[in-house]
Amino acid sequence: MIKKFIRKILGVKKEAARDTTAPIVLGPAQHGIDPKLVSSNAIRVTSSLQEAGFAAFVVGGAVRDLLLGVKPKDFDIATNATPEQVKRLFRRAFIIGKRFQIVHVMFGQDLLEVTTFRGAGADSAPKDEHGRVLRDNTFGLQHEDALRRDFTINAMYYNPATQEVLDYHGGVEDIRAKTLRMIGKPEERYREDPVRMLRVVRFAAKLKFTIEPHTAAPIPVMAPLINNVPAPRVFDEMLKLLMSGHALACLQQLRKEGLHHGLLPLLDVVLEQPLGAKFVTLALDATDQRIAAGKTVSPGFLFASLLWHQVLEKWTAYRAAGESTIPALHLAADDVLDSQTEKLALQRKIGSDMRDIWSMQPRFERRVGKAPYKLLEHLRFRAGYDFLLLRCASGEIDADIGEWWTAFYEGDEETREALLVSANAAPGAVKKKRPPRRSTRSKTGTGGGSTTTGSSGE
Repeated sequence: MIKKFIRKILGVKKEAARDTTAPIVLGPAQHGIDPKLVSSNAIRVTSSLQEAGFAAFVVGGAVRDLLLGVKPKDFDIATNATPEQVKRLFRRAFIIGKRFQIVHVMFGQDLLEVTTFRGAGADSAPKDEHGRVLRDNTFGLQHEDALRRDFTINAMYYNPATQEVLDYHGGVEDIRAKTLRMIGKPEERYREDPVRMLRVVRFAAKLKFTIEPHTAAPIPVMAPLINNVPAPRVFDEMLKLLMSGHALACLQQLRKEGLHHGLLPLLDVVLEQPLGAKFVTLALDATDQRIAAGKTVSPGFLFASLLWHQVLEKWTAYRAAGESTIPALHLAADDVLDSQTEKLALQRKIGSDMRDIWSMQPRFERRVGKAPYKLLEHLRFRAGYDFLLLRCASGEIDADIGEWWTAFYEGDEETREALLVSANAAPGAVKKKRPPRRSTRSKTGTGGGSTTTGSSGE
């Protein structure tokens, strides 16, 4: 009786009411998928598998996007062929994965993921003390594979040959209702793979779907389980989340569900500070706009933006303790990168890009002599310049600095020389007129010229 009441309050569907071993089959007139949105390479893979006597379908997020009228970025294939059988059919195919083996099939730069139908073997699979599945290479039937998928909207199969959609768990109905619903018992599914909590947030923000109450209820309590997930997996999911084209909405949803703790430490503090909140908001909004426009986004720039105010706080503390500008900034960057590498497994290349962007910032304030020309030649100049403009827009530093650099960056030689003359004539630049033998090294890190003097030593 109590269980019935709880299910009624939460609006949970009775799984027993649906036969999950037999799919609802929808034809082209019912699902409305435009076959032109299907990748030619996805058709090539499914056709090759079917011609070899295997079942093969486009599956998961690609089917979801096709039903929403959106061209999928990636196409995953599900089949009853084993990884070894798949590999033998394609010239460039590679078996990867420890937890569950999959096959990567390559066509030029296009990569398609082919998975064998998973069986109902999660109960016997090796798990850690928290219930997370460590290894699971049990193969099975298609309806078992559908049951193993996380959300109803990701558990549909599309056959390009017949243009039919196979729906085992009411995914089409949930798509039309804009609802995210977990298949099975959410608590068990989150224990099997805590990353699903990040995935539900990403899908809800990206698709503007509502998380079904029974699916959302365990998240605040089970959020700490994410700490048990290997850092590289968490980083991959965070990167997908932040580069989904809806980064700001995803971050807001993360905070709403209580999932951000441990992923980006101190982010709450940053977002409670007017300048910090404005800076992060501007950075994420700029990322979303670039993705919407089909432009590339640098993960290094994105994480440099998210963690900047942690660097800024430590940088200020080191300078207050007597460190000069540049060494203080490097120490602050080391502290932040060390703590985040442990949490998010930041790749060395991304960490290097972040450090370059941060270390350029004091150099933008040195607008005398040949320093601006040298900075223009920096390999990461554009990223550092864009970062500078975010600092100006958020009110962290004077907007005049950004305006000067925009004019210098876009100007011809005559314009640049005029800008340098103007900068040298400004207050603080009069040091140039002092007797040449008089040293100013002792003044490094003090007064209004601290950034300028510190930068010259780079």
